[in-house]
Amino acid sequence: MLIMNNDVAISSLVRQNIRELVPYASARDEFSGSAEVYLDANENPHNPPLNRYPDPTQVHLKELIASMRGQHAGNLFLGNGSDEAIDLLFRVLCEPGQDCVITVDPTYGMYGVCAAVNDVQCISVLLRKDFSLDAGAVLAAVDESTKMIFLCSPNNPTSNSLEMGAMLEIIDKAPCMVVVDEAYIDFSSEHGLLSLVPEKKNLVVLQTLSKAWGLAGIRLGMAFAHPELIRYMSAVKYPYNVNSLSMAEAEKALGKEEEKKAWLENILLERERLSLDLSAFGFVERVFPTDSNFLLVRMKDARRIYSYLQNSGIIVRDRSSVPLCEGCLRITVGTSEENGLLLDALEKYEQDKQINKP
Repeated sequence: MLIMNNDVAISSLVRQNIRELVPYASARDEFSGSAEVYLDANENPHNPPLNRYPDPTQVHLKELIASMRGQHAGNLFLGNGSDEAIDLLFRVLCEPGQDCVITVDPTYGMYGVCAAVNDVQCISVLLRKDFSLDAGAVLAAVDESTKMIFLCSPNNPTSNSLEMGAMLEIIDKAPCMVVVDEAYIDFSSEHGLLSLVPEKKNLVVLQTLSKAWGLAGIRLGMAFAHPELIRYMSAVKYPYNVNSLSMAEAEKALGKEEEKKAWLENILLERERLSLDLSAFGFVERVFPTDSNFLLVRMKDARRIYSYLQNSGIIVRDRSSVPLCEGCLRITVGTSEENGLLLDALEKYEQDKQINKP
């Protein structure tokens, strides 16, 4: 077990070949600004503006997002969804076949998938039965080969925020990077850890435009971290990893803060309604507290209900096989109409069950 006060030198965690990497320099890396004639990137001169490669460093969009989130643009990496940032962290920090990461389960499955793809051992530490975070158990799993600890808060699929004190204890004591995935933070009453990025050298905070901003289709994820780590991630990424259409849609959406607030208010109201109405069904054993835009619901015969809903044209997520989530379905909060259709289908299921009762 290796536990120490956290004064992590980022370069000491980075793979040697990445420290020595000379990154690819695209034509647009070598020139910034505007010009009248562009003959440097072997682009088709026809079909503007899509004939031009996008800004590989996303300067303007980074400035907009950083300002919105109260951060410096140098602390921000933009990627093709948060999944790109997760994969890059593995490629920058973890030596295949040697290093390991820790996940706190149940949690978002891509951490484990990226570990497997990159040939990195993934050590699972279970949440407590009430889905709370056991900081001592996480820290006890850390050793010399640990490069990252993944914490998802609010957590997917359990829907709860992890305890701030427990997360801070891990960040302050772990001699490795701690990645806190805040994809659902806009739906939570908690403020999250983003404001601590400038003072916590080993903290990475992931956020996204997919959830609260309703932009899952443009695949834009954010990683906030120490500028040194951001530079390594930028050196390893593909040259034009965020396309022009995604950047344009993101910039347009960021100017509609009031519309986003209205969406959030509606989702939170529907979340409360859905939680109360689901709790009234006799086959529902528990609707867990939520800080996200979904509910984790423990039901009798969860898999049968999942199939019934599917046959009714309603798709939810069966989490019954996930540790600590036996008999649970994960239900995203939809529109009022969509939630009404779900409740109607479940009411019909309950009626059919009563009719067919032996």
